[in-house]
Amino acid sequence: MRVALAQLPVHNRDIEKNLNGIKEAVRQAADDNSDIILTPEGSLSGYTHDFIFSEVKDALAEITAFAALHNIGLALGTCMEEEDGLRYNEIRFYEANGKYLGCHTKTLLCSFGEDPPEGEINHYATKPLRAYKFKGITIGGLICNDLWANPVCTPMQDPHLAKQLAKMGVKIIFHAVNGGRDESVFSQELVRKFHEVHVLMQADAYRTVICTVDNAYPEHIGVSSIGGVAVSGGLWQHTLPTMGRQMAVVDVIV
Repeated sequence: MRVALAQLPVHNRDIEKNLNGIKEAVRQAADDNSDIILTPEGSLSGYTHDFIFSEVKDALAEITAFAALHNIGLALGTCMEEEDGLRYNEIRFYEANGKYLGCHTKTLLCSFGEDPPEGEINHYATKPLRAYKFKGITIGGLICNDLWANPVCTPMQDPHLAKQLAKMGVKIIFHAVNGGRDESVFSQELVRKFHEVHVLMQADAYRTVICTVDNAYPEHIGVSSIGGVAVSGGLWQHTLPTMGRQMAVVDVIV
């Protein structure tokens, strides 16, 4: 599978800017004959529950039609309101012809503090873990903390979602990230290493390929999690530069 990795700046209050950035990435991916493109967590809606649903819905219709026009599948990170009236943090999967396959919803929702808890755990719902077929390959999705269960902000027990996906036959995990970060040594070294080790260890332990990209905003600060393709053996098949908007196309073999 030819996978395009799009490390894009995600703007929480500018859906139009996000949409245009994803469109440009899709154009590049199509020019490189990619099968599917992965974007960061919240890349269309912004990483926020406080979005205007009609704007996200319209932008989603536009980007899915645009990707279908360019004959490229999507592993699209966005927050969304579903028919049940609840809001979810999702990776939405689409075939190259625009057919919607389904979504993964973030499961290990972050929480800070205990009485009362604060953070996204109060704003998003979750759905059961699922796997999908894309070009005959079983794929799945995880979002940010789903993969590494950061002990600072994970109030629930780690259900080892990557292991669950592997047991479901998933060969490629698409991992959309939007990690908080700053310019401190703690953020740029310790947190990034924590994320990287979890990606590499789990790709090796479960014999899955993990394709991962982070939010690139602000572009003058390095990402919280290295973008790239992790394979068994605890190795990177490919990595993206850690700063700013970056694109790469990788031929993934499973």
